[in-house]
Amino acid sequence: MPLTLYTFSGAPRGWRVHLGLVFKGLSADVKYLSASDKDHHKPDFLALNPRAKTPVLATEQGVIRDSIAILAWLDRQYPERPLFGTTTDDAAQSWQIVMECCDYLRDGNHALLSRVFSSVDAVADRGTPENKEFEDAAALVHAEFSYLEEILADGRRYLGGERPGAADAVAFPEIRLVQRGCDTKPIRMTALGFDAQLSRYPHLSDWKDRLHGDAGVMQTMPPHWAA
Repeated sequence: MPLTLYTFSGAPRGWRVHLGLVFKGLSADVKYLSASDKDHHKPDFLALNPRAKTPVLATEQGVIRDSIAILAWLDRQYPERPLFGTTTDDAAQSWQIVMECCDYLRDGNHALLSRVFSSVDAVADRGTPENKEFEDAAALVHAEFSYLEEILADGRRYLGGERPGAADAVAFPEIRLVQRGCDTKPIRMTALGFDAQLSRYPHLSDWKDRLHGDAGVMQTMPPHWAA
């Protein structure tokens, strides 16, 4: 039985898993569910996850739910090309970045991009409650971008070290979603201090471009973005 990943196109948690598979040199049958058709509430999927949440990874050993649990399982089941490093210190650093991205960068991105993607591409009027909501959300993301920028400033190629790992798999979708916001809502995002080149964060921009240069990573890009 091959590995089968169930997710939504562009959903960052499922994207993490897809990247983890790529980084480990593994293949999987990726099944993109339709949110508009409510595929995650249909009986076949509920049999895999009664919580109606993605991602889900179906394996010969059973079904694993939750993106971080899946990455951890992949690392134990397929120890080659470890996602969480090879030493105790590597593991501690990788897990720290992974969990901080899950706890802070994901929350900041949700606060910002849920507003950006649902708004018109314009600058909110200064001093209005709407503008403050956008600025507060942008500040959360800038703080996490600065955190990642500092990690990469020591010359390392990837957040996980010399090879991409779990930290990169968790961070990349979030960074790329911000760039997507810049591509589709440039006026709004520029006013909030973001641009598609991530010019305020040169190390983070180089890291993103380095991952973009990997053909396997490009295969994980959301299909609906190409439509």
